[in-house]
Amino acid sequence: MTVLEVVAFDIETTGFDVGDEVTVVGFAVPLGCRVFVQATAGTDRERVEAAVGDAIEKPVSVSTHASEAALLRAVGAFADERINGEDVLVVAYNGERWNGGFDLPFLRTRLSVTGVAWPFRDVPYADVLPMVEKLFNTSRDGESRNDLVGAYATLIGDGVNEADPFSDSVEAVTAFEEGRTTELVTHNAVDVLRTRALTLLAERYCSKSDFKLKSLTPTMHDA
Repeated sequence: MTVLEVVAFDIETTGFDVGDEVTVVGFAVPLGCRVFVQATAGTDRERVEAAVGDAIEKPVSVSTHASEAALLRAVGAFADERINGEDVLVVAYNGERWNGGFDLPFLRTRLSVTGVAWPFRDVPYADVLPMVEKLFNTSRDGESRNDLVGAYATLIGDGVNEADPFSDSVEAVTAFEEGRTTELVTHNAVDVLRTRALTLLAERYCSKSDFKLKSLTPTMHDA
């Protein structure tokens, strides 16, 4: 039986409108993180990489890109090399569910606007949020904590939460505007690590049928 390797995925943006841009795309793989970020030409990539790696205590590879389109093309190249056609399960936390989600719908729109091809092919996807909502008890003081930060703190506890420089994901917008690249990348890396950890937890305690897999292969795609 083939065991799929879990690769967690998350994006940061300049906002929620159709005219806003993707600023960061991050992946968590078994050995660490791969993060793509929009940044100015003067950004010290190696310094950012080292600082983020120290904060999360995991190996991290960072690449900087002068525009959203360049970032999205690099993500596509990474997916072709590392994800597509492999024994990989791509996961996200509220990335796309049957009744909502953020990351994948936002990504589709920005790919369409920039004319960049869809990056994922021949790979299954699962959203972790519905499993946390339905299959785990995350209540504290009578309130369910199903957001990513709350679910991680409740179900896993220790780990990367303390490394997150933001108390709320909306701070990623300000960080990008102010050029605080290290904080922005660290936050994204923490998010993908939290997502991957919750997925591995679900694999330990939930059945295969609880993972509502869908294909990310589009009906038509570039050769």
